[in-house]
Amino acid sequence: MSFENGRATSIKSSPSMAIAMAAKKLAAEGRDIIDLSLGEPDFEPPEHVRKAAIDAILKGGIRYGAPAGMENLRKAIVQKFKAENGLDYTTDEVTIANGAKQILFDVFLATLEAGDEVIIPTPCWVSYGDIVSLHGGVPVYVECGAEDGFKISAAKLEAIITPKTRWLMLNSPSNPTGAIYSKEEYRQLGEVLVRYPDILVVSDEIYEHVLLKDTPFVSFGVACPQLRERTLIVNGVSKAYAMTGWRLGYAAGPKSLISALNKMQSQSVSCVSPIAQQAALAALTGDQAFVSKGAQIFADRARLMVERLAKIDGIDFIPPDGAFYAFIGVQKLLGRKTAAGQVIADDTGFAACLLQDFGLSSVPGAAFGAPGFIRLSIAASNQELESACDRLAQMVGSLSA
Repeated sequence: MSFENGRATSIKSSPSMAIAMAAKKLAAEGRDIIDLSLGEPDFEPPEHVRKAAIDAILKGGIRYGAPAGMENLRKAIVQKFKAENGLDYTTDEVTIANGAKQILFDVFLATLEAGDEVIIPTPCWVSYGDIVSLHGGVPVYVECGAEDGFKISAAKLEAIITPKTRWLMLNSPSNPTGAIYSKEEYRQLGEVLVRYPDILVVSDEIYEHVLLKDTPFVSFGVACPQLRERTLIVNGVSKAYAMTGWRLGYAAGPKSLISALNKMQSQSVSCVSPIAQQAALAALTGDQAFVSKGAQIFADRARLMVERLAKIDGIDFIPPDGAFYAFIGVQKLLGRKTAAGQVIADDTGFAACLLQDFGLSSVPGAAFGAPGFIRLSIAASNQELESACDRLAQMVGSLSA
């Protein structure tokens, strides 16, 4: 007997989370596993952030709050957008949710009608398409390969637009590729979108502070101010402040859209934990040295990976500009055989062999709409990353034609 409706059966559980759980199971069984499947910083939030959460508990008065979030936190987010991004919003144009993922869930719940299309450039984060499908929308994937810099061009965007197009989904810096859109690239996309006034834009900017080289970050809202009333900027504290488990995301956009998101939240989770909100307030208004220090750590790790991966024959790797992932092409190795004689047919098989035989957990590119790749998180110690590269090299070296 099935308890799932058609929407539920049409989607899958998060691939990266499923792989991480498989890796944890093997580790619990005593296997030596390096798990580089999930994308989260491997260090704790700043001390003043943790203290703010403890103080909130000790102070008491932890009760239901407003669906939009605490007024003082929304004011801090308004100030963050103005100071860091040059974007002007008011507090009623800002909302707070249980992670950036919930914001995406709520925005498509609130705006999509059955059959509405959402353009999603690939490679893309594993959950975008399934969240769209769950709400009756149609994810329209646009392949943007290495030759495109893993980014959608104005020409590709215009070619894929139909009368059913409702949203364009953008993510910069990108998970999984680390690609960053320039202001000019955004401007060209904006020129296309101006001609289609019914299309809305979600700009997922959760990795804005994780910059690995000299490539600057620019918010879509800054590059395309003429689209302000059609743009939702999504961000959160998970990546920059190492607060993944605290589950706090935020968004800014036109007042009517934010009001709709607040309505969705009021009828689902009611509100975000006040403890997490107090911690986020401390993160956004306190000393920001932690953010720049974290970015430097990730940049150093990225350089380590670039040096090590360059020595492995048979793989392709474009050094990322941002985020904390290594997106590695394994196309040249597909069709080869393992030491046990098993043919590596695709990236999923490659990732399975890498985990089962060499103890390294990765996410296959197919999960991101990019077959022929694997993704490794670089949010791990230098020692773990060195060992991970050793294991990847061992696997590649063990394959035969």
